Amino acid sequence: MTNVIPLTENIDAIFLDVGNTLRILLKDEAHQSAARQKITALVGVDSSPEEFCAELDKRYKIYRKWAFENLTEACESELWTRWLLPDFPEEEISKAAGELTFQFRQSMGRRVVAEGGRTVIEELYNRGYILGIISNVITAREIPDWLDEDRLTRYFKAVVLSSVLGKRKPDPEIYLEAARMAGVEPGRCVYVGDNLKRDVTGTRAAGFGMVIIMPDPEDLDAPIEEANKPDLIISKLRDLLDYFPEKKS
Repeated sequence: MTNVIPLTENIDAIFLDVGNTLRILLKDEAHQSAARQKITALVGVDSSPEEFCAELDKRYKIYRKWAFENLTEACESELWTRWLLPDFPEEEISKAAGELTFQFRQSMGRRVVAEGGRTVIEELYNRGYILGIISNVITAREIPDWLDEDRLTRYFKAVVLSSVLGKRKPDPEIYLEAARMAGVEPGRCVYVGDNLKRDVTGTRAAGFGMVIIMPDPEDLDAPIEEANKPDLIISKLRDLLDYFPEKKS
């Protein structure tokens, strides 16, 4: 990999992924079961929550395949009226789409901040870096709500979500929109993600100055294709503090 020190010296903005980077997913059956029950109540069906949500999962996989192939994210209303519940009254489902998406995400598990995540965010901010979030996510509400609840909103100048923009990583537009919101030239931005293929190719296409990957521990020793090679691989979020010192005024 490249000598990262000269690269980090030219970075003004650090953009972070959320899933498997800033937050991790934990299986919690009580949490998941409660979410499944809320989904069936919102839709107004008498079916078993487990069976009903199992069918939703099948439909979601079909949607995901379409989204991946087209680098497009449907808004929440379209997600439910076109893909997940097209056989239900469109107006009613559209009105409930935001809450349905939130609960559908909860049915997958409980999300918690990665170890040391808050410390890293606060320290990078205090060291003078502009911070942002770029995330492929089907919900418009969950990440802003989490940032507000954890009192982290003030640290992030730009939060770009695929569900709001309509574009998914690795489409370069999602990275370029984040740089525009932050007011920083792409060449002076770094993206920290977890996917060697999607996050590296998208970041490079957008002209970002640097890309850092924090892969799943099981993938750390896997061979990396040249096209997917990041500038730096880290094993934990706290490692960022070793590479991004206080910015000179």
